[in-house]
Amino acid sequence: MENFIVSARKYRPATFRSVVGQNHITATLQNAISRGQLAHAYLFCGPRGVGKTTCARIFAKAINCLNPREIADGAGVAAGAGVLEACGECESCRSFDEGRSFNIHELDAASNNSVEDIRSLTDQVRIPPQVGRYSVYIIDEVHMLSAAAFNAFLKTLEEPPAHAIFILATTEKHKIIPTILSRCQIFDFNRIRVADGVEYMKYIADTEGVKYDEESLNLIARKADGGMRDALSMLDKAVSFCGTELRYKDVAASLNILDYDTYFGAVDQVLAGDYAAALLMFDRVLSQGFSGQTFMAGLSSHLRDLLVAREPATAELLDVTGSLLDRYKAQAARSEVEFLFSGIALLTELDAKIRVATNQRLLVELALMKLCGLGGQNTVTKTVNLPETTKPEPVSAPVPVSVSAPKAEAAPSPAPEPAAKPTPEPTAVQKPETVSTPSFTGISGKPLAEIMNGSGGTTTAPTSEEAPSPIDPESQAKIEAGKAEFIAGLTAGRPRMAGAFETMQVEGNRVGVRVASEAQREELLRQRTELLQLLAKTAGVKGTIELEVTVDESIKTTKPIKVEDKLKHLTDQNPEINLFRKTLELELE
Repeated sequence: MENFIVSARKYRPATFRSVVGQNHITATLQNAISRGQLAHAYLFCGPRGVGKTTCARIFAKAINCLNPREIADGAGVAAGAGVLEACGECESCRSFDEGRSFNIHELDAASNNSVEDIRSLTDQVRIPPQVGRYSVYIIDEVHMLSAAAFNAFLKTLEEPPAHAIFILATTEKHKIIPTILSRCQIFDFNRIRVADGVEYMKYIADTEGVKYDEESLNLIARKADGGMRDALSMLDKAVSFCGTELRYKDVAASLNILDYDTYFGAVDQVLAGDYAAALLMFDRVLSQGFSGQTFMAGLSSHLRDLLVAREPATAELLDVTGSLLDRYKAQAARSEVEFLFSGIALLTELDAKIRVATNQRLLVELALMKLCGLGGQNTVTKTVNLPETTKPEPVSAPVPVSVSAPKAEAAPSPAPEPAAKPTPEPTAVQKPETVSTPSFTGISGKPLAEIMNGSGGTTTAPTSEEAPSPIDPESQAKIEAGKAEFIAGLTAGRPRMAGAFETMQVEGNRVGVRVASEAQREELLRQRTELLQLLAKTAGVKGTIELEVTVDESIKTTKPIKVEDKLKHLTDQNPEINLFRKTLELELE
């Protein structure tokens, strides 16, 4: 039985032209060889499996070749400069290919990272090459050297013999000390693009006589995350499972990957608002052994891909090719931008919660149902505080409660006040004015028309064509009479809001409340509908109740902060506390 060689080794590039996705590196090295501008130390940095060690070997072989060949059509090479590639036939090339070269030395710094190993290397550097011009030392995973080994290596790396060239390779550039970095020419390798990875796998599959569909190769290339070695390892695994024909479903099953069809189908169900089908689909995903976090991360990435596929300018950010790209564009055309933005925001927020959730399945199912609610409309209107209200219609029962949002249309008044001065509707929410005195004159010390239009602390804003709502003379007495019952209900259900209504001022159907901060004001406005319904129920008011909330920063100054202030506050309320403290000889802590 013939020995099997994995694709990552069998199809390892042997020339600069066969290196995948690193043209900026290979062109620079080719130009350096052709011009004779060789540095004494190079540092190759980048993720795993992108060609660092491969390029180091090709470079070392090329500079020692006895009969280099000049190639005129080298990609990225300066005009007029011939590109030199190793011939592969001379003694130096043959000895390198057969693994018996004494000019090219490879050292694994992960297992040879001590000072003694570096001293042995520096002693070896003094020996000139027997064949060829240079002794090349390739040190892989150089970031694994100890601090003492780095220091022992500095002098040799800075001033090596003329025949010595060092090529250092690492996946963690940040761990290398600056004194080493300053002595090297640094080359940063890119991740392999999906399109480049697919093309190289096509070449290997065609050479091996393996049939394939493009979606299978796209799936492998994206799963490899820019590493060609990882991609070729997964290709070998897929071929072992599928045989001589790669089928998309079988490749996804062999690699334990959620395929594209899962996410395309999920988005179709979401856009249709079919939450039942979405939940059943998620149940099938869980039964296949995938976690909820994996599914939601993939769905979030899919929505991102749909978003960039909508515009031709951003479609190049989508690392897919062929028919799969057409599928993305077709589904993106059916998805509104607002839906995609809202879906990505929802799933991103979920990703932070699902890591610590005790019931991940319920959290994911809830997110799917929210997405179906957004997708059923295929448009999302962001609601701030409360939705806009329509004109109220007079009814006898139950008691209607109307709260106007900043841009809501107010009901026309049958009896407008001549003193009300119409002003234009504000275009942006302004910072509420600070009320300097605790008492209210007409709720806040200003004419109501001015408050409703300019203070930013109110919830209604009449336009120039509107007049203030009618005032029911009986409402003030009803609200004052039901105030105690209303505050008691707040204390039981929402104790944080009860304090603000202790000092509420009433003028007809308008209720004014002062709070200590903008945050408190926003919290109160978020729940104003429920508050006003409770107020109308306890006070028995019929008609429209309007709520004004203003920020009074002077409230903050009345709160005791220090221990002494707290004691003074308590003794002012009950002087006997001071006598009690002195009798027991208690001290403040």
